[in-house]
This record gives sequence, structure tokens and C-alpha cells, in this order.
Amino acid sequence: MDGAPLQYLVAGTIGRESCESPAIAFSSLPVDSRLELFPEEVLKTMAKITVLFALMLVALGLLGYVGTGSTHPTALIPTWIGLALGLFGALSFSPDAGRRKLFMHINVTIALLGFLGSVGEIIRGYVHSAAVGVAPNAAALGAKWSLAGLLLVYVILCVRSFIAARRSGVV
Repeated sequence: MDGAPLQYLVAGTIGRESCESPAIAFSSLPVDSRLELFPEEVLKTMAKITVLFALMLVALGLLGYVGTGSTHPTALIPTWIGLALGLFGALSFSPDAGRRKLFMHINVTIALLGFLGSVGEIIRGYVHSAAVGVAPNAAALGAKWSLAGLLLVYVILCVRSFIAARRSGVV
């Protein structure tokens, strides 16, 4: 490979050779070269993203709680999900790849369950409002949509990260 820059790999070319996709170009590299492209800091990127999403979920929960008049403790559910993601995200800052993998898989499981639960609550809220004949609570529904959106984006990022790590042969 002669130290081909990363942008050539992303573009799908190595030196003068062209490949169908960056994944094929990457998979054709020797394992030693792959490890150089994924230093320890890059492998911890999802842990940093997890902490960022945790902070956003805590803020969403607190804003939802205040936005609904501070009377409904269920508005704090995003805060609890954010705290769980933050705890396991902090634990995933480990030099041991096995521990990092374990805690990131716990995080994506929490996020997936939270996403499915929030989508279920969104549907239940619309059905209940239609059955009763009143408009749904806009603040509560907005918080549920935001929770579902954040968790969906996080799950997608995790899955993409897991696939990239598996293809790289690092973990």
C-alpha cells in the first residue's frame, strides 16, 4: 500500500488502482495497515458520541419536565435513559477492547429499547387523544418525538460503528 493517504481509501482508490467501493479497498489492506488507520482515539469516538447523546437526553428530559408544568415525573424518562447511556458511555472509555465492546452493546440495547418504547408511547398518545376527542399535549408529544429521533440516530450510529469495527478486523 505504501502509506496511501486515507482520502484515497475513502474515494475507493489505492495508488493507481480503483475499487468498486471503499469497503472493498479497505478490506484488501493488510491487517497491520488497518490498525494504523484506527488508532485508539478513533476507536473511542463512539464513547464520546454516547456521552454527547446522554447529555442531550438529560437536557431533553429536564426541558420536557419543565415544559409540562413539572407535574408529570414521566417527562423525566429521557433523563433516566440519558443517565444510563452516560454511565455506560463513561465505562466504555476503557483501553480493553472487550470491555468497550460490552458497554457499547449495552448502550445500543438501552437506546433501541428506549426508541421502541417512545414510538409505542407516541402511537398510544395519538390513539388515546383520538378516542377521547381532545388534542394531544404538544409538549409531551414533542418530547416523545425528540426522544425517538435522538435514540434512532444514536442506534444507527452505533450499528454503523459496529459494522466498521467488524470489517476493520480490529475487534
